This record gives sequence, C-alpha cells and structure tokens, in this order.
Amino acid sequence: MMITPNPVPLPPLPPLPPRHGLRVSRVPGKPVRREADGGIVVPLWLEHHGSFHADLALRLSAAEAEHLHAQLCRALDGAPVTTSPDRTPDCRKDAPGSGGTHQP
Repeated sequence: MMITPNPVPLPPLPPLPPRHGLRVSRVPGKPVRREADGGIVVPLWLEHHGSFHADLALRLSAAEAEHLHAQLCRALDGAPVTTSPDRTPDCRKDAPGSGGTHQP
C-alpha cells in the first residue's frame, strides 16, 4: 500500500505574539528640562526584553517642543484633565474636569 501526501496544504501556523522587544518610556522623577541653548530635553529609559538597557534623551529645539505640545493638546482634546488646576497647561484649561476655562 502506497501512502500519498495530502494534496490540501495545512494552513500556516498563526504568528506568535511578541513577548519582548524594545520599549521607550519617560523616566519617573526626572522632569523635562531646558538646556542653556534653549533646547528641551526629555529623559527616557530604554528597556530591552523587559530589562533596563539604557538612559536616553529626546532633544528638541524650542520650535519642535512647541509643535509637539500643540499636537499633544490636540490629541488630548475632549479627554478628562488628570492634573491639578495649577499644573494644567493653558490649552487644557477648558477640558472636562479642569475646573476652569481658557480664554485665548
């Protein structure tokens, strides 16, 4: 008796979900700061496979920082404010939960 291979190919296995990889996040307790040249520095951590790998810094010109700030305010538009009123940026003063209004 001769065994012939199945003419119908088996479906491919689904890809495994990524368990590890690279992750960049803000460093808790290290504030964004302004450098002497006017540039802005955002301290970051790099994690690799779930373990700390390196300190990084996102360096932005003042113009880049303003552009990012505007984009973040637009992205947060309509989201509840989670900061205290004295720490809420002007662009978020009239957002739900802010307790105030912003007059341009």
